[in-house]
Amino acid sequence: MSKPPLTILLAAPRGFCAGVVRAIDIVERALKLYGAPVYVRHEIVHNKFVVDDLKAKGAIFVDELDEIPDGDRPVIFSAHGVPKAVPQAARQRQLFQIDATCPLVTKVHMEAQRHHNEGLDIVLIGHKGHPEVIGTMGQLPEGAITLIETVKEAESFSPHDPAKLAYATQTTLSVDDTKEIVDTLKRRFPEIRGPYKEDICYATTNRQEAVKSIAERLDLLLVVGAPNSSNSKRLVEVGLKNGCPSAELVQRAQDLDWSRLKNLSTIGLTAGASAPEVLVNEIIDAFRAHYDVTVENVVLREENVSFKLPRELREAKPAA
Repeated sequence: MSKPPLTILLAAPRGFCAGVVRAIDIVERALKLYGAPVYVRHEIVHNKFVVDDLKAKGAIFVDELDEIPDGDRPVIFSAHGVPKAVPQAARQRQLFQIDATCPLVTKVHMEAQRHHNEGLDIVLIGHKGHPEVIGTMGQLPEGAITLIETVKEAESFSPHDPAKLAYATQTTLSVDDTKEIVDTLKRRFPEIRGPYKEDICYATTNRQEAVKSIAERLDLLLVVGAPNSSNSKRLVEVGLKNGCPSAELVQRAQDLDWSRLKNLSTIGLTAGASAPEVLVNEIIDAFRAHYDVTVENVVLREENVSFKLPRELREAKPAA
């Protein structure tokens, strides 16, 4: 019996960004240099497949430093960044700490510190409870940063001094939603200072633009990513806002509900910045079992960004 035809528009750029590649490389390099176990505070990136793979290689993931025994084993901070109190606590215990914070998140931390040093109050546009937001707000004393999540909150926000105000953003937000909030703040507070260069990272922006470029052609958009991945969830929202009738997040091919995936002619497939390409291929293979699949690569632009590993990992030699 012949299978119905299906075109899969494979959006690019998709999947791993430079910050995620660097973070995973840091854990794998530390394991190679120092052997297992290597401790990682929080998920190194938001993807269960990646975390499970690193666990199998000898990484131990913990929520807080007090779960790590005393000694000289490496402890790695996740790509999302951590409050200043975390490395301070690690130093007090003389733990061997390695920082895997994405350099683009570190840039936001440094901007916030600079604005604070200049006597400005800071508005952070982001999602409450996200590790990156917790890390950024934890760079400064309590009360120095006000979190704003919506245009409504931007409209009602009342600063101490409208003339001494700056804003920063989480790196994984919706570009369009963030622009609405920033525009609201700029209208209300014309003197507000912003970042020298956009805080939303290149990878988040590129993946959203790639989805926009195919959204209107689709019956369904599938985004490979984790439910706690901010940038992946934003891709679903971007698809729906730009003409795609249906969009959903999926972690693995085994999670696909085939009773709902009938009578499709064209679907879009992309992946959040912490989802490996192997999971994208797994989903394409799953569709081949049900459809006569044609894959069309839709490449918006090429990415060639890379970040160096921390010096202590670049210069160290594996133990004999």
